[in-house]
Amino acid sequence: MTDLHNTLLTLDSHIDIPWPDRQDAWAEDTPRQVNVPKTRKGGLKAVCLAAYIPQGSRDEAGHAEAWERVQGMLDVISGIEGRQGDHSARVCRTAADVRAAYEAGDLAVIPAIENGHGLGGQPERIAELARRYGVRYMTLTHNGHNALADAAIPRKDLVDSETLHGGLSDLGREAIAHMNRSGVLVDVSHAAKSTMMKASEVSATPIFASHSCARALCDHPRNLDDEQLDRLKETGGLIQVTAMGSFLKKGGGGTVEDLVRHVSYIANRIGVEHVGISSDFDGGGGIPGWKDATETANVTHALQAAGFSDADISAIWGGNMLRLLETAEKAAIAF
Repeated sequence: MTDLHNTLLTLDSHIDIPWPDRQDAWAEDTPRQVNVPKTRKGGLKAVCLAAYIPQGSRDEAGHAEAWERVQGMLDVISGIEGRQGDHSARVCRTAADVRAAYEAGDLAVIPAIENGHGLGGQPERIAELARRYGVRYMTLTHNGHNALADAAIPRKDLVDSETLHGGLSDLGREAIAHMNRSGVLVDVSHAAKSTMMKASEVSATPIFASHSCARALCDHPRNLDDEQLDRLKETGGLIQVTAMGSFLKKGGGGTVEDLVRHVSYIANRIGVEHVGISSDFDGGGGIPGWKDATETANVTHALQAAGFSDADISAIWGGNMLRLLETAEKAAIAF
């Protein structure tokens, strides 16, 4: 009997890359949680690899440093393409590219950016990064407010007040417009609720959260509350439940079963078409049962145990995210 997991186009929507680069993307023996061999072993078919930019000072020097780093990290992500031994990977710019990579047996690599600070205070640069690297989404913030928007978690070491812009700044609105024109999804993970709600009004394409959980089940500032979930449903958006123990269960210690509990809560509240899966591997993610990419099948089996149908699991594991990418592509063409 064929294991359902082996038939799925499984897409993990948020994975960090180690930095500085360790040149171990193809290594069989490496401490990183996700690389090409580990995805093959675990049946993970598509990965969004994020260039993570730590929040720094919102001045010229801080912006210059962030701009340099984002390009360096995207260079590394774009370089994860080709074949080594039995393993192969392909950098994908469109949902159709992802499906073609899957059909060919290649790991689909989708470039992304974590923290709009990486634009160095110049929102128009997102078009360049989309063109050069195929970037498909960007979180507006990380922890700490930036020039674009307020974060869910202010940074005391950066002398952040509770709010800086009241949500989105004018630069943030400009950034979203450039993202819409470039087919880059607006990611509201790490963003303040005020930022998220305003972004859902401003963006011409549905917004999404690449790695967040349900606040009703775990009261963490990084999670989305019911009003935010309802807003995603109203606007056609998506939340990708993530394997971060502290987001899944108060006090930490979340398991694969807890991850599925969040998926079930969201699916029951706003519909299965608005929820997906992410790991946040190599960025703090990893839980009992899904500690790295080799254990990905455990998530599928937990979804089956929770009563999700094969069609629902296919949507959760990649179908919903691919639909959102296609929506952004079509909207970009229309501009």
